[in-house]
Amino acid sequence: MRSTDREQPIFSTRAHVFQIDPATKRNWIPASKHAVTVSFFYDANRHAYRIISVGGTKAIINSTISPNMTFTKTSQKFGQWADSRANTVYGLGFATEQQLHQFAERFKEVKEAARLAREKSQDKMELSTAALSIAAPQDLSDELQSPPVMCVNGPEDKLFRSQSADITLSSEKERIKKMLSEGSICELNLEAELFTLQDSNSKLVAALHEANANVEQWKKQLAAYQEETERLRDQEIRILQSKKSNFHELEQEREEAIHRLQELEMRNVELERRVQNAEQNLSSALEDRERAENEVQRVIQILDVKIFDLNDLRQSLVKLISK
Repeated sequence: MRSTDREQPIFSTRAHVFQIDPATKRNWIPASKHAVTVSFFYDANRHAYRIISVGGTKAIINSTISPNMTFTKTSQKFGQWADSRANTVYGLGFATEQQLHQFAERFKEVKEAARLAREKSQDKMELSTAALSIAAPQDLSDELQSPPVMCVNGPEDKLFRSQSADITLSSEKERIKKMLSEGSICELNLEAELFTLQDSNSKLVAALHEANANVEQWKKQLAAYQEETERLRDQEIRILQSKKSNFHELEQEREEAIHRLQELEMRNVELERRVQNAEQNLSSALEDRERAENEVQRVIQILDVKIFDLNDLRQSLVKLISK
């Protein structure tokens, strides 16, 4: 079972996945109904790089990158590479030319890293071979000088070995069953965690929609108050102009109008403040949503790989138990 500490995504993007038709070797067969996540993974223990894409519980891409692989751009938004181990050709269709360029650059970087890792591994093998060749003559002389030791204990020894083998096999089966049970529990826990994250994201989206609705309502109220202010101002001006003959009356009415205008302006200021607060809350909600979506996407990617690996392990264990 792989752990997240052993293998981590180093780059992810979304694309439509295709595989070459094995019959014609010319036509593309869609491997996904819609755009899916395609990720580069690095295995620190094996010093290997893989391209993985999971659709549901099925891996539609599981390609180990080797130094002799080449990613070829065949159009502005489409690229492909051949995987001799999987005996197929993978094709990716991107939404933008920039996404294709980013994937091609990362493929080139990972390919170079795989080449360096292979050269480093070959150097270690050459050093090990040289060390073994130096130690070989002494080992050979020891074998020639020391005759093999044979031990025959008869039927009792055979019976003891048979019983030991049965006990070992029974213990191994019990251990495998326990691992299978623990794997199922781990998978259920991961699915529960994914459900919790999805539920939190749904609540955040609902809150965001509600905030958007409130902002729109406040904007409409502000526009209505501003329109009312303009209407009252024009009305007061017309009234004042029609009552020029009575100065005191006009002065009083003017003061009342000014007072009413001041009240309306204060209300406008309060509404503008509320709109600014709402816009700030909306911006914060958008940022929270984006962070939540990124976190959900990252967890989904890791969970997809974990679930895929758990399925592989479960099938292997079931096969082993059936034997």
